[in-house]
Amino acid sequence: MPETVKETETEKGRGDRQQRHQGSQSSPNVVSLISQFADDNLTLVRNISTGLAVAGVILIARSIKLITKFQAASEIPARFIEKNVSLRGKVHSITDKGLEVEHIPIHLPVISPLLTKHSGVCSSPLLVHLVGVEMTPEGKEWLQKNLLPAQTVWLKLISREDDILHCLVSQSRQGLLWSCCINENILRLGLARTTPITGVQPDSRLYWQLHRRLHRAEVKAERKGLGLWKEDSLWERASKSIRDNALVRLMRRLFKRT
Repeated sequence: MPETVKETETEKGRGDRQQRHQGSQSSPNVVSLISQFADDNLTLVRNISTGLAVAGVILIARSIKLITKFQAASEIPARFIEKNVSLRGKVHSITDKGLEVEHIPIHLPVISPLLTKHSGVCSSPLLVHLVGVEMTPEGKEWLQKNLLPAQTVWLKLISREDDILHCLVSQSRQGLLWSCCINENILRLGLARTTPITGVQPDSRLYWQLHRRLHRAEVKAERKGLGLWKEDSLWERASKSIRDNALVRLMRRLFKRT
């Protein structure tokens, strides 16, 4: 009887070992089959990998709007304004309201043409106001001479008001390694005055950074007597004083009557 039990246990153990051996053989067989399929269809596998990678890039680009062309201030995500993102654009014209700039999105070969919504359609420019700046007629003329159509500029988003973007506008000067801020430059020439920063809380850090930066440029123009701050010469002041004198005005009237 004990021998029968031992024989039964031996046969059972032998069966377990055979099952484990068969299982261990089946696993390598599956791996080898997959490897063989990949080798036989290498081009297909590569195309699938490339397709997945492109799909991933498209999803990421769409989610963060890297390649979206904005044609109105309302199309720009609020997070772009909050983070003061810089957008690239091309100058269209200078108007009494500000600059008209066509947005130039980031271009990704192959992908950008696939996702362009306004292909072959006339694009609308963005209306941009120089933040913290009140331009004079002379300032507008200066912009028209120095910001020619099709010139590339950078728009640092500060705030948005209806269809107007309030921005720090910069342009790259030929021969220089850095860009020039138009807001500061026009104040530095005395062709504009500083105004409160629109759309930014007065007690915020950003407000005081911009205010200090623009006020410093205005003070330079005032100290040098440029533009708005230009002082009349002694002869001009004397002539003006004589013209404004009441006795002189009365004598002029008398001479006109005679």
